[in-house]
Amino acid sequence: MRLRNLFFFGAAALATASPPSADTEEDITRENTYFNGKKVPPILELTPANYKEELKKSKFLMVKHFSPWCGHCQEFLPTFQTLYEYYFTSKPVGKDADFTEFYDFRFAELNCVAYADLCTENKVAAWPTTILFEDGEPLVTFRGVKHISVLSGAVEDALEKVKPNTRPKTLELPEPGDKTSPDAKAETEKTEKADAREKGSEKELVKETEKEKETGTSTAASADASTEGEATPKKTYTVNYNTPSQKVTPKPSNPNPKGLSVPLTWELFQSMVTLTQEPWFVKFYAPWCHHCQAMAPNWEQLAKEMKGRLNIGEVNCDRDTRLCKELRVRGYPSIMFFKGGEKVEYEGLRGLGDFVQYAEKAIDLSSGVPDVDFDSFKALEEKEEVIFLYFYDHATTSEDFLSLERYPLSLIGKAKLVKTRDPKLYDRYKITTWPRLIVSREGRPTYYTPLAPREMRDTRMVLNWMKSVWLPLVPELTPSNARDIMDGKIVVLGVLNRENEDSFRGAIREMKSAANEWMDKQIQLFQIHRQDLRDAKQLRIEEAEDRGDQRALRNAKNIRINMDRSDMKEATFAWVDGNFWQRWIRTTYGIDAKDGDRVIINDEDKRRYWDQTSTGNPIVPSRTSILETLNKVTVNPPKLKPKLTIGVIEKMFFDIKMTFKEHPYLSMGCILGIAFGLFQWLMGRTTRRARGHFKLEEGVGMKESKSSTLFGGSSNTATKAD
Repeated sequence: MRLRNLFFFGAAALATASPPSADTEEDITRENTYFNGKKVPPILELTPANYKEELKKSKFLMVKHFSPWCGHCQEFLPTFQTLYEYYFTSKPVGKDADFTEFYDFRFAELNCVAYADLCTENKVAAWPTTILFEDGEPLVTFRGVKHISVLSGAVEDALEKVKPNTRPKTLELPEPGDKTSPDAKAETEKTEKADAREKGSEKELVKETEKEKETGTSTAASADASTEGEATPKKTYTVNYNTPSQKVTPKPSNPNPKGLSVPLTWELFQSMVTLTQEPWFVKFYAPWCHHCQAMAPNWEQLAKEMKGRLNIGEVNCDRDTRLCKELRVRGYPSIMFFKGGEKVEYEGLRGLGDFVQYAEKAIDLSSGVPDVDFDSFKALEEKEEVIFLYFYDHATTSEDFLSLERYPLSLIGKAKLVKTRDPKLYDRYKITTWPRLIVSREGRPTYYTPLAPREMRDTRMVLNWMKSVWLPLVPELTPSNARDIMDGKIVVLGVLNRENEDSFRGAIREMKSAANEWMDKQIQLFQIHRQDLRDAKQLRIEEAEDRGDQRALRNAKNIRINMDRSDMKEATFAWVDGNFWQRWIRTTYGIDAKDGDRVIINDEDKRRYWDQTSTGNPIVPSRTSILETLNKVTVNPPKLKPKLTIGVIEKMFFDIKMTFKEHPYLSMGCILGIAFGLFQWLMGRTTRRARGHFKLEEGVGMKESKSSTLFGGSSNTATKAD
């Protein structure tokens, strides 16, 4: 008996001394919270053990992917926690039901340091990243710190989708860290005042009234605000479904505090660049590279110029080959701009002024897409030559805004991107559907024609369009933009003298006038051509209907009107500093910039150009001179004889090369045909030679046979006679 009691006592002691289980430890370290006076359990933690099960357990699961030591994650922590508490304690409109069960909607978090494989599986490239899953599949992804109203918009979309007409028209959201929602706080204050009045505590009411007068929130003001619709003094965020809301202002950071270029290893690059939202300007170099050595002083000075404003870094690719290989560094030096796991390659010149100018624009654009109204956009037009303007309304979804945030990095040094919902700008640009995207180049709008939601969110498709229109009407030709201007286009190139200000301004004004008139004419011709195609289709439909031919009618209705103008060679305008590029202009076009301002119409694809009008005079920066010549050059074949930018022999090889490039299958077929014909000719010649030798030998053999027979016969006869 004593032995058995001793055994049970030892087992109890061992159990007491043993470490607690995971569940016990979680209950100790993670406490319940309270919101609006209601108990809220700790948020669900995802691990490899429960990840797949929890993902499929409910229809919607909003997961925060974070790192415990990430500063942005720590900043985002109260926002996500308050969002979870607010919705967990909320009720559907007109129903006394539990939020989680009624909507089948839950919240969770995933530690990417502890469970990196799960975050990699979800393609999480930066912390924090919030993903809303529907039936186990990602529905909406938010990268970086987002305001509670932005996340709430996605939640409300999902709730309205699964349970229509159960959500309020507007929401008053709490601020991060609050333990009471604004509507609940107002109701509590109202109840407390009513109780105070019922108890007849006049003294307390007088004190309370005096206190409210001091803070500007008296009982009368509250009543007026509730009846007349005025905002309460407390700052709240009212969210209409699918509309963008104010972004939380991030805590002020201190980039580049010492004004130095930071040497980055693979580990430092991941922690300081890839996994943060901080913008970085980074060069990739090799110590033995002469161009890198020449650029080094400018890069060091750039770091000093950007002190406290932009992080500057450098990577030694001889030492960190893995990092350079992952980022596909093709040559030295390579320069890239990074933000939030995304990158864009710098392709400009390597002077200090070029670096500083690019960095200034990078700081501006990397801060996000700002909202503008009619007046601020008008002021912006006076400073910027090219502005992309995104129109949205109350029905624009969070997914649309998420796709919009991907474009600013690609526009650094090219154009400005803003968004608006101002009705005055709607009227100015005749916008009737949303979202829409246009580009304004010196006040002249060009519209992104696709309107389907999928096409508006197609990043590659939108960026390709942006690249085709992000140059000003008459840009300056530089080494960094020469390919964009010259390739695939007929270019009206003004050779101008920048130092003569009066002449220069007049020439630019004439070229812009010619560019606008030419674009208007091309649009009119395109519309006429489109209408002709539509009329032809309608005639076919009417003819088939008159005949009662259903097959012909179906074929006529299936005719597609091709609106794509990619097969038409575009004519663009540009200018070049004749003094700075004097040698290139003289060797390429045979023009001396000292002879005055001139205009060249260049066709780079065919290595040809025109520098004279139909009367034999030089083309000058005049609207009449330019348009008169351009009309004769763009027809096929041109009415004016071109000059070549290369020699005759070089032109012959160039034409062969272009033929192969433009018609590869036809060229290959011709080569194979020529090769087959040559092979047949050689085989025939060889056969004829072989047959000729065979007949000669055959003839000789027959003669010898006959001779031998005759002589052989006579010989035998003679022998016998003898």
